[in-house]
Amino acid sequence: MNQLFEFDKIYKNVIGTDEAGRGPAAGGVFAAAVYFPEVTDSLILDLEKLNDSKKLSEKVRESLYDIIFGASINSIINIEVEEIEKINILNSSLKAMKLACENVISKARLTDFMTFVDGNKLIKNYKYPQKYIVKGDGKSASVAAASILAKVSRDRYMKELAEEFPQYRWEKNAGYLTAEHLAAIDKFGLTKYHRASFLRKHFEKQLTLF
Repeated sequence: MNQLFEFDKIYKNVIGTDEAGRGPAAGGVFAAAVYFPEVTDSLILDLEKLNDSKKLSEKVRESLYDIIFGASINSIINIEVEEIEKINILNSSLKAMKLACENVISKARLTDFMTFVDGNKLIKNYKYPQKYIVKGDGKSASVAAASILAKVSRDRYMKELAEEFPQYRWEKNAGYLTAEHLAAIDKFGLTKYHRASFLRKHFEKQLTLF
């Protein structure tokens, strides 16, 4: 996917950021930021399968995760359910991206750079140059790399939570409202890891059945 690295060459230095976990009804939302201090032919070859994390198999994501983590200056942030319920999922996602980017800026000591934000929103209260890139995880190498770090980190986290509450099968559904997940909620109720605000319509629908 050499064109992804070509896209980033528009600027001298690029920090890419993306999130994982805006849609699920359980678990926190993760964001990652990635800066490649040196893009070599070897790195491009190692990351030839780099793409939007949702288009890759779990096995490929896991293999790319290790390469990205070792070759980049990066940060991965998780905003937990309690805060999501207080400030909403959009604000939580943007906050996680902001914190991740600021961590990378601090680590890399960057002064001349552009931040590519996946999606159609800019990061709030972010004092550095930024551009949003719609479907950026399929256009920019840095954003695609961030999407993989965020996705793999969140999937690992959901597998850990599944060990505590195995009946919801989070290791399989990652907290999304599959039929199996909804059936488990109806049977066992909500946990401290559920986003109650995401389930209002489900419970309202149940009430109308009586």
